[in-house]
Amino acid sequence: MPELSTPRRVTAPAIAAAKHGDAPLVMVTAYDAPSARVVDAAGADLILVGDSVAMVVLGYEDTLQVTTDDMVHHVAAVARTRPGALVVADLPWMSYHVGVDDAVRNAAALVRAGAGAVKLEGGRKRLAVVRAILDAEIPVMGHLGLTPQSLHTLGGFKVQGRDLEAARAIVDDAIALAEVGCFAVVLECVPDAVARLVTDSVEIPTIGIGAGRHCDGQVLVFHDLVGLEDRIRPKFVRQYADLAAEATAAVARFAEDVRTGRFPSSAETYHAADAVSDALRVYGGSASEHAPA
Repeated sequence: MPELSTPRRVTAPAIAAAKHGDAPLVMVTAYDAPSARVVDAAGADLILVGDSVAMVVLGYEDTLQVTTDDMVHHVAAVARTRPGALVVADLPWMSYHVGVDDAVRNAAALVRAGAGAVKLEGGRKRLAVVRAILDAEIPVMGHLGLTPQSLHTLGGFKVQGRDLEAARAIVDDAIALAEVGCFAVVLECVPDAVARLVTDSVEIPTIGIGAGRHCDGQVLVFHDLVGLEDRIRPKFVRQYADLAAEATAAVARFAEDVRTGRFPSSAETYHAADAVSDALRVYGGSASEHAPA
């Protein structure tokens, strides 16, 4: 009897074990079913349902406007595609800042929606929250460097860890997150030397975004990668397609065809049988005869 093939299913322990794997990890964001299908079909290891949905999908200026309910909505859309990649969901601002009970409750809501792990920002000051979520049997990914939820404290979207003290703090935070049980950590917008030191200092994978090539993996925002978001293009973004331009041109061609009568064509139209068409014409004529003047 031939062996039945089992669908690919990436887990948090598998990601943790990839620290010593042969190839770097690939993580891409997705916020809905179509983008999740694309990312998973392309072979990504992780799908991040990021709070960046605020900026690239919902039109906000930063990530601070997104709620747990918003994240649950988008996680569920991604999870319904049943991807083989591990679905990681961002805990949004103020969902884990007030107390551990709220943090665990909100993390559980994301898991119930379909996430296989959650991600939160911050280092040693978040250890109690990380422990509580881990105690609830929910895998946690850390996030250090530029933490967008700390936008106002940091004074904007700026590279972090440029001086020695700040670099040491990032390394110490990463070690603390690894020791408490995080299965991976994102490093955002830090110098490559800092990212390399962190990567060499922890036994969990580092996933970089604007952190150079020495991380154990890389992540980009889907809309940046495929060229759907072009209002801001950070230095670390490599654009692999220009879907915004292609989509705009396609819609413009559609509009032109509608206005000139080229759409829909006969082939794109449902036709009645000849007998029905003839009867409708007769009915239309008789109806016009009896219409009020």
